[in-house]
Amino acid sequence: MKHFISRGAVAVILLGAALGATPLYAQNENAGARIGFVNTDRILREAEAAKAAQVKLEQEFSRREKEIDEAGMALRSASEQFEREGPTMSDSQRQTRQRQLMDQDREFQRKRREFQEDLNSRKQEELQRIVDRANRVVKQVAEAEKYDAILQEAAYINPQLDVTDKVIKALNDSK
Repeated sequence: MKHFISRGAVAVILLGAALGATPLYAQNENAGARIGFVNTDRILREAEAAKAAQVKLEQEFSRREKEIDEAGMALRSASEQFEREGPTMSDSQRQTRQRQLMDQDREFQRKRREFQEDLNSRKQEELQRIVDRANRVVKQVAEAEKYDAILQEAAYINPQLDVTDKVIKALNDSK
């Protein structure tokens, strides 16, 4: 009589063997690895440096954003006016006005695209500065508290391993 083992059972057996063969702790007889976790998204939301960077960007780009909003409203108004007055215009006037509106729209789209590119570029610069500082602080916390590893991404993490609050506090204190 033949005995069959399902593929799922084979996978479970192999996984068990693999986990048994690779311990999750250092090969030190007296101590396991000390592991922590830091939530980068929380740092980027809650750290004072991140909040300050957001305010700085808003101040830096608010004037341009207002100008683009005003240009969009002007374009919308001109388009609505054309819709109302178009039927009473001569063909040449209508074509001229349509070309003007298309040119105005093209210019508006170009300015909006440039604004968005500039804003995204500056956001990335500020974000990178904060991430660099946060990584230095994470390293300092790890060294000071003798962590073997601090992870930044995980499918699941025990809340007891989360050192995000310590990192945010240290980041805020290190201005």
